[in-house]
Amino acid sequence: MTNPAEKRRLGPTAAGGSATVAMAVPGGAPGEPPRKKKMTKRAKLLTLNVISVVGGIGIWWTLSLAGFQFPTPPEVIEKAVQLWKSGLLQQDLLASLGRVLTGFLVGSALAIPVGFVMGWYTVARGLFEPWIQFFRTIPPLALLPLVLVLLGIGEVPKIFVIFLAAFLVCVISTYQGVVSVDRTLINAARVLGAKDGTIFVRVVVPASTPFILVGMRTGLGSSWATLVAAELLAAQAGLGHRMQQAQLYYDLATIFVGIVAIGILGLVMDRLLLFAESKLTGWQERI
Repeated sequence: MTNPAEKRRLGPTAAGGSATVAMAVPGGAPGEPPRKKKMTKRAKLLTLNVISVVGGIGIWWTLSLAGFQFPTPPEVIEKAVQLWKSGLLQQDLLASLGRVLTGFLVGSALAIPVGFVMGWYTVARGLFEPWIQFFRTIPPLALLPLVLVLLGIGEVPKIFVIFLAAFLVCVISTYQGVVSVDRTLINAARVLGAKDGTIFVRVVVPASTPFILVGMRTGLGSSWATLVAAELLAAQAGLGHRMQQAQLYYDLATIFVGIVAIGILGLVMDRLLLFAESKLTGWQERI
């Protein structure tokens, strides 16, 4: 047993280990400034995004100066400013964005209830699934000549093929989400006395939401890819139409303006869907 004199000689460590405890506590002893917090995951991802974008532009610039037939970034910016001042870029952006939004929103809005019905009712699954799978294997662009013959060369055929691309992707994802719901959750709800309608709204819909949003993101990419090809035929305005006209005159800067514009618009729309996913699926564990 340590006597009082020895305690005074050894200090607070022997008296109760308070110094050791203070060192173990984050931030150190009282009065010591708190340690810097580690960079959050969101800030780290944002930093990596910026590095990736800057690096990509640097590679593009290097290739254009190394002899590849690419316009440099300043040349593309100059062409974009020129097209903007002439009003052509705004016209093309509005035309393409209107077609994509219309086809994508209508396709997704119809795909979600159809996917729910297919996943929840065996009869509907047996009737609809063969046709969904049949048309899913056919690229929407393969139907474009037929659609042009049947619907003419106006806006309807372009929006229809975009609608088809978004619908087929989203309906499969929604259907897969419904059939992948854990049966234990459904059985537990039934044991607690929940009816089919309550189970569908309170269990199936929330569990399927991540699948739906993934399908919408994939359908958005398919919509943009289909749009550009659709605008190559019988279009008077649009980014795809402008790129085709530039190709005839070997105007690479205008082609790059169209590519960058489509990429930026698609990225912004995808980030909006990611934001909606974070709000609607906050209960889901994430890495």
